[in-house]
Amino acid sequence: MKNMWILAAGEGTELDSPSTTDIQQTENATKDPAGGKDPLKDGDEPKPNNYTTFIIMGAMFLFIYLMMFRGPKKKQQQHSKMVQALQKNDRVKTIGGIIGTIIDVKDDIITLKIDESNNTKIKITVGAISGKISQE
Repeated sequence: MKNMWILAAGEGTELDSPSTTDIQQTENATKDPAGGKDPLKDGDEPKPNNYTTFIIMGAMFLFIYLMMFRGPKKKQQQHSKMVQALQKNDRVKTIGGIIGTIIDVKDDIITLKIDESNNTKIKITVGAISGKISQE
């Protein structure tokens, strides 16, 4: 037969039963590890980090700078390099659409020959050159 053990408490002694405060603490601990206080229920809203706002603003200004100022400056540098490399007998196109051959290059003025039969020449500034045409 199997052994059966019966434990009984004597008179005047209580069994080790959990008290109501122990039960409430256990329930609160299982519901919310932050001590029973829900941070969003009490009207406390999470505050945004100010550094994040400054980082986003800085990134936006950097993007605007690159798009508005850096692009045209780069084109201007490429144009000035192309103009400095121009020599006599190069064929060029002006911003007005005139195509001609360079006869003379002086400081800021270029002389173009635009018609071979009449020997027509014009003088333009280097800013009026839009590009070099290949010799093909």
